Amino acid sequence: MTQAIGKPAPTSFADPVQAWPVKTRELHSHHFDSTIWNDFQFRDDDIIIATYGKSGTTWMQQIVAQLIFNGQEGLSVGEMSPWMDLRVPPAPEKLAAVAAQTHRRFLKTHLPVDALVFSPQAKYIYIGRDGRDVLWSLYNHHANANATFYDLINNTPGLVGPPIEPPPSSVREYFLNWLDNDGYPFWSLWDNMRSWWQVRHLPNVLMVHYAQLKQDLPGQMRRIAAFLETPVDESQWEAIVEHCTFDYMKRHAEQVTPLGGMIFKGGAQTFINKGTNGRWHDTLTDADICRYEAVAQAQLGEDCAHWLAHGDA
Repeated sequence: MTQAIGKPAPTSFADPVQAWPVKTRELHSHHFDSTIWNDFQFRDDDIIIATYGKSGTTWMQQIVAQLIFNGQEGLSVGEMSPWMDLRVPPAPEKLAAVAAQTHRRFLKTHLPVDALVFSPQAKYIYIGRDGRDVLWSLYNHHANANATFYDLINNTPGLVGPPIEPPPSSVREYFLNWLDNDGYPFWSLWDNMRSWWQVRHLPNVLMVHYAQLKQDLPGQMRRIAAFLETPVDESQWEAIVEHCTFDYMKRHAEQVTPLGGMIFKGGAQTFINKGTNGRWHDTLTDADICRYEAVAQAQLGEDCAHWLAHGDA
């Protein structure tokens, strides 16, 4: 589980020009070390891709890369766009690599807003996805982690809290344990979602939903390009969109997957799994579904819970 140093302070963002988020805590776990952001030197055109995890992060990294590089093939997106608050590789190594980049940077985080250093100049894209779909994807990720994964996560110096263990054989048991223990064995979806929902009206924050990407990829990509103020070369648009489809990413999984997929059984093809929603319908009982929805409402409120489930206003 994630351990916090400092408590999140409720903040009002009534004036989006002046009331920028302020970091109030550090988060540490087998995966997290939020202190890296304290030493990160922002550039005015930086792009930060934020999610809970397994919500379309890699997909958004591919979209942003294709918009920046105008449909170029062969991009090693997993290497170009590191997960900054992951404990590995060590922060100094990661910061040096990112500082050396000369292209427009696009980096990822799985932190809530109040554990970040927030830049008014950077652009933030948050991707949401129904928590049940997240968990089915997360289970595939966790169940297919190999010995290299556990060695990197558990044996890299600086571990705070318990190590991560292999998951149970039942995805339903995994889901209910996650629901009952606020994100165990990873981190809280509700904490993450609430923090980004609270800042959704800031001019440099864009909320994107996984379901909307599935329904209208070209339309959502136009929306993202406009937000990033990235000119679109219409002669390359068809290729740009094609390179962001699931089939293309599956065929080029080694390029888009973190560490080229070396931490998963079956490699990168395992990481780029199905990209579908609703698989939980065949496993969860009606009582399980009602329970999840009740927790989501209680944790997020009606509007935010609705957006997380569906993506529409």
